[in-house]
Amino acid sequence: MKPQPQILVVDDDAGITSLLRDYLARFDFCAHAASDGASMHDQLARQPIDLVVLDLMLPGTDGLTLARELRQRSSVPIIMLTARAAAVERVVGLELGADDYMAKPFEPRELVARIQTVLRRSVARNDPSDSDAYTETVRFDGWVLHRQQRRLTSPSGLVVQLSNAEFSLLTTFLNAPRKVLARDQLMEQARGRAMDCFERSIDLLVSRLRQKLSGQEGSPPLIKTVRGVGYVLDAQQVLGAPSLQRALG
Repeated sequence: MKPQPQILVVDDDAGITSLLRDYLARFDFCAHAASDGASMHDQLARQPIDLVVLDLMLPGTDGLTLARELRQRSSVPIIMLTARAAAVERVVGLELGADDYMAKPFEPRELVARIQTVLRRSVARNDPSDSDAYTETVRFDGWVLHRQQRRLTSPSGLVVQLSNAEFSLLTTFLNAPRKVLARDQLMEQARGRAMDCFERSIDLLVSRLRQKLSGQEGSPPLIKTVRGVGYVLDAQQVLGAPSLQRALG
């Protein structure tokens, strides 16, 4: 029998944490509650946590800061849960390492579906036994993507760290080099589902990834905008990408 996944819900609304603890139990999850950063760290120290549902607005240290701190010391999946729905805030949360983002009010059943999806990806990501899905490095135009570490090495040898969102977006581009991808395709494939955020969110993510992929001054960008259509990764050679689609889950 598989052990129950341990879910930590960090929210200062006792009604929400109580509701989610009871609801998640119906789907064979063991949910723990925390109301702020201190109690979150206390819960993390007490038992192994498989996924954190983290509210953005918390007393004391806010959720974005906690997500940054958590990602610096752990790869535990994070789903941001917040009343704020601005596209830029969603992007910031993803940039800090969150795996998904839900806005309040929300349907508990949808949160369960998101948790299940993120956990499946986490298991696949950390299981190198599937040799068909496991490709450690992908090379393109002098760049090297280290899949397991989720980082880039530039042609000059500079290490570039990637957020989860940037990694998903880059692997989506690498699976279709020199092919124009529309915004809705990127939102669907890079997140593994239709992103319920404004189109501007994907534009900001592409802009951040394009900046990280910038080469020497004056050189053409690897990610190009096709006005009115979407974006294209203009890499001339991509080696090692075909298995990445399965790795994304």
